[in-house]
Amino acid sequence: MTAPALELITFRLADELFAVEISTVERVLRYQRPTSLPGLPGWIEGVVDYRERVVPVFTLRMRLGLPAAAPRMETRVIVFQLGDEWVGGVVDAVVEVVTVSRDQLVPPPALFRGLPAEYLRGLVRRGDRLLILLDLPQLLGTTERLELERAIEAAPSHG
Repeated sequence: MTAPALELITFRLADELFAVEISTVERVLRYQRPTSLPGLPGWIEGVVDYRERVVPVFTLRMRLGLPAAAPRMETRVIVFQLGDEWVGGVVDAVVEVVTVSRDQLVPPPALFRGLPAEYLRGLVRRGDRLLILLDLPQLLGTTERLELERAIEAAPSHG
């Protein structure tokens, strides 16, 4: 019996390919500079108004300890669904949607390219590249979610 497939959306950050399960993605938006708010950590860019909701937007590069980069034409905001909340993550480019077998997913080493294993669900070999599957709930743990919630509360009211 074959393992069930995983449907992933892949995106680029610097020279690396990352992925998340497509079921966690609400929408991919063209990048527009979020409204910045004072007093938030540097990895949170601000908030955007999406479908009449205030959505906090964070920079995945900074959250993962990668160097910052200026937005380009292919920069996108992936709106992730975390429980009842939406959060936007800025990525350098969305690459494609792929389907992989769970058998292809290998556990990450304790530290992979500077990323703690707790942020990673695993690695998938795609040709000569490694696809890094992120664990969003771990990447945005309790502390980070509180910071993102603060961004929503600090946003001007949309009445």
